[in-house]
Amino acid sequence: MVYARATTVCRRSSAEVLGAFRATVGNTPIVHIGLDIAGTRRWIGLKLEGHNPCGSIKDRTAASLLESIGPDALDGASAIVESTSGNLGVSLAHLAGELGLPFHAVVDPKLSPVVAERMRERGALLHRVTEPDDTGGYLLTRLDTVARLHREIPGAVWPNQYANPANPAAHRDGTGPEILRQTGGAVDAVFVAVSTGGTIAGVSEHLRTASPATRVIGVDVVGSVVFENRPGARRLSGIGASRRSDFLRADTVDGHEMVTDEEAFAFCRALDRWCGLRVGGSSGAVLAGCVHHLVRHPEITRPVCIAPDIGENYLRTLFDDDYLRREGIELHDDLLRPTPAHDPVRFLGKA
Repeated sequence: MVYARATTVCRRSSAEVLGAFRATVGNTPIVHIGLDIAGTRRWIGLKLEGHNPCGSIKDRTAASLLESIGPDALDGASAIVESTSGNLGVSLAHLAGELGLPFHAVVDPKLSPVVAERMRERGALLHRVTEPDDTGGYLLTRLDTVARLHREIPGAVWPNQYANPANPAAHRDGTGPEILRQTGGAVDAVFVAVSTGGTIAGVSEHLRTASPATRVIGVDVVGSVVFENRPGARRLSGIGASRRSDFLRADTVDGHEMVTDEEAFAFCRALDRWCGLRVGGSSGAVLAGCVHHLVRHPEITRPVCIAPDIGENYLRTLFDDDYLRREGIELHDDLLRPTPAHDPVRFLGKA
């Protein structure tokens, strides 16, 4: 197969493009919401990464990954190839367009239709895998495909978010310090969704030295094998993986919580209804995991949840009643219970 190189009147240098992009990324707000959890009012900080220019925390990752390639290699590249569950693809598609490069995004059937459109609008070429891997997910199939594209396209660069240390570095140097600065260091625990493991590894690395008393809690979805070896099919994108992370060490996290797709959806819908905050599925999972953890750890009074992206990406999935009916997903208040023995969480609005 012949892969065409993008044509442009004048390609901007990678230093210029990435420098301008960097100036717009980060300093995302932390908004506090009140919840009645098991009869106790708790305040939870949500760090809203959807306020980044392309709508997700992956803007930080994309800039760091491309910078790690180096200006000479990037300025001389013919294309960018990467496997993505969605958000990184939007960020890389934007940057590739600014660089005058084609971007080949390897995606799977769980990709949100809205995110697919956002990638295409930015010029991305989508390669959709359809064959699940042995765990029931698609990550391993996507990685095989992106490796093939990297071999077949002369001059292509593959940032490789799954193994490139620039991934956690983005959050060690950016997300982690921001959380401490915005909270004045008054944070007992940070809850982070896991997939590649880059965000939680980077945040943890910073907190271990700058605020060692702050706990780092991973949140994963049932069916993922990042923390537990129980592979299975998953609906959520942007959280979970079909393989262990290259970035997680034994001391990266102080604990983890597993949530179901349905719990994540229910928390997203409740947050939208009662607090006017529309976030993506992985953000709902993080909030659900935080609630599960807090009911067992009442000593944590100043938690922060990293909410990776915006809910607008999921208007045709988790926020679409027709989609839920087609998928046989029933959302009900019992999904908001922190444990089976407790009443459902009540949302009390924003601070």
